[in-house]
Amino acid sequence: MILSDLRQYLQSHQRVSLNDLVLHFQIDADALRGMLAKWITKGKVRREMSGGEACGGSCCKCDPLLTEIYQWVDHSLEQGESQ
Repeated sequence: MILSDLRQYLQSHQRVSLNDLVLHFQIDADALRGMLAKWITKGKVRREMSGGEACGGSCCKCDPLLTEIYQWVDHSLEQGESQ
């Protein structure tokens, strides 16, 4: 998988959990985090939640893969602008 595959998936789904990405691309979560970090650095993706923050509870039983959410935030490509 290359960064453009990840970009296309994020653009079409807008908000996805890390678990969704792991299942779709069948790649280790840490490898995906590295790729996502590239898009975050470019200001194209935002990490919305992580760990137990998503559920609001304090039991710490939430799977981080389910609660780590990434959102595509750059809309310039959709408007016909280049990267």
